[in-house]
Amino acid sequence: MQDSNPAAHMARTPFPERLMTGYRSFLGGHFASERSRYERLAKAGQKPEIMMIGCVDSRVSPEAIFDAAPGEILVVRNVANLVPPWQPDRDSQHSTSAALEFGVQALQIRHIVVLGHAFCGGIRAYADEQAPLSPGDFIGRWMSHIAPAAASLGPRDPKDGNSYLRRLEFASIENSLKNLMSFPWIRARVERGELELHGAYFGVASGRLMVRDPATGRFEPAASETLDEPVRRAR
Repeated sequence: MQDSNPAAHMARTPFPERLMTGYRSFLGGHFASERSRYERLAKAGQKPEIMMIGCVDSRVSPEAIFDAAPGEILVVRNVANLVPPWQPDRDSQHSTSAALEFGVQALQIRHIVVLGHAFCGGIRAYADEQAPLSPGDFIGRWMSHIAPAAASLGPRDPKDGNSYLRRLEFASIENSLKNLMSFPWIRARVERGELELHGAYFGVASGRLMVRDPATGRFEPAASETLDEPVRRAR
């Protein structure tokens, strides 16, 4: 007879050995070297200055890309690193908006970065009008937030291929930055000079980071160093 208790089923499921191996390595390596920092964070609480809106894509980890120490970056990840517009209704759940409220209002972060990336599956799903993966079509409904970004590019030329997808990835970052300013308490802090909004784009294959120039709106290479001569920061 099939077990009708999901909790009982989950209890019998082995924890992934890959995670246990990684945890043991973390405990003896990174945690050991950063133990005093973790202890301070536990006692004093977190006070990051930077909040990052990233993608759930497993290839694009903000902590890894920016070599961040514990407590340095408040990270929110969702499909395609989107920021929805401010919607003060009580009938829907707003996970990303709730995280923004916590970061801006409670932690008083100083910077919000929208981090897009190459080869984004959510962007492709929207552009290719892919069929829903489930009856709920959660991805399709979520990705509808980039409709204004797609509209800004005009009709898609079938000959454009991947170049259209890349332009849509950048346009989506721009759209999320505009949506951030629709939150009254974000706009107020930006206008008072207490908060800055940034756009960035990570090349998965190249490792290159591009940062949006607020004066021109263009994305420019973030650093001049070559990958053969990486810059390491001291902790």
